[in-house]
Amino acid sequence: MRDRLSRPPRGAAAAAAALTLVCAGCAAQPDPNVYTIMNSSTDEPYHSWDDEVMAECGAQAGVQVRQLSVPADQLVPKALRMASSHSLPDVLVLDGSDMPQFAEAGGLVPLAELGMPPDELSQGARSFGSYDGTYYGAARSVNSLGLFYNKDVLAEEGVEPPRTWAELRETAGALTRGDRYGMAISALSTEDGVYQFLPWLWSNGGDERRLDGPEAVEALEFVASLIEDGSASRSAVNWTQADVNDQFIAGNAAMMINGPWQKPVLDEHPDIDWGVVEVPVPQEGADPVAPIGGTTFTVPVDTERPERQETAGELVRCLTAPQAQLEWSTKASNVPVNPQAAEQYRTEVPELAAFADQVETARSRTEHVGTDYNVYSQAIGTAVQAALTGEAAPEQALSRAQSRLEEELRSRP
Repeated sequence: MRDRLSRPPRGAAAAAAALTLVCAGCAAQPDPNVYTIMNSSTDEPYHSWDDEVMAECGAQAGVQVRQLSVPADQLVPKALRMASSHSLPDVLVLDGSDMPQFAEAGGLVPLAELGMPPDELSQGARSFGSYDGTYYGAARSVNSLGLFYNKDVLAEEGVEPPRTWAELRETAGALTRGDRYGMAISALSTEDGVYQFLPWLWSNGGDERRLDGPEAVEALEFVASLIEDGSASRSAVNWTQADVNDQFIAGNAAMMINGPWQKPVLDEHPDIDWGVVEVPVPQEGADPVAPIGGTTFTVPVDTERPERQETAGELVRCLTAPQAQLEWSTKASNVPVNPQAAEQYRTEVPELAAFADQVETARSRTEHVGTDYNVYSQAIGTAVQAALTGEAAPEQALSRAQSRLEEELRSRP
């Protein structure tokens, strides 16, 4: 997907296949003046926008750039096949959750070696492009989650956007009227639902590696309470994040958890006066901790042609420069990671300024669990579904998830 939330990593089997990356490009003899950038930018106008900026950066580097775009769900399999035939592109644009498996295999060049240390980035933005403490992927723009609200509905009820869990529960209850719920969330067992649960888990001090911990239980109990109160629909267990946005647009929810990528759809409905604040936190004054989504620009290792790596690094540096981040984020409804670009973004796109704040304390989904993230994601999704459908109490659902998680990890080679 275009610079936004995508799939979890594909695990040990894919990582093992990626071992062929170490000599990426060794057998192929590419045109010395043509550089290829592979991404998942298949949609318009994003593909055309990429063609334009890639041509500009190529001109600066004195080379031609060819964009190779494939559907998001096919990018990693195609990259692994290309790796096996030593024909990887010069720049590989990977979802942030896919990047660790390539880095673990030793197939990516540390960007500091190409003159791109992450010194100015926040810890969260640095973690998004890093694996095992080394920075491999430069982000052009990222996204996270925030609390959208209908300004007219909140004004009618005389309430302010909530900042804490207690305020959210109270406000959601006050805004629930007739067919309108106070709150809409995605609670699927897939990554959409997991992505939306992580802010509650992490902001409460929870850890995906300890799903049976009291902080995790408390977070799931809070989410379950919104449904038990009738402030959020039980259909949340079937809703994608796009479905949540549809409910908000239809007036069936006064607030929703969602990402900045929904702005183009919301803009098609000028009758809806909406705003965004950061995801509410357990206690006033606490920092919200949400996941970062998006893509990273990486440079595959080419042991036989290190000069191509250097030029590929120039392209990445150009494509992710502060001004490039600002221009892309403004057009694509994402957020720059460079602090100066983010500050200017707050002025130019004030309606999404909350996401620039949110990203400062957000972190990568793979920061602590690396290439095993998909196992943790499945465990979390199963537990959330069990709790919200009434199959199990939150504590029981998370305890079972932790046991299955440990069993799965022990069985891995």
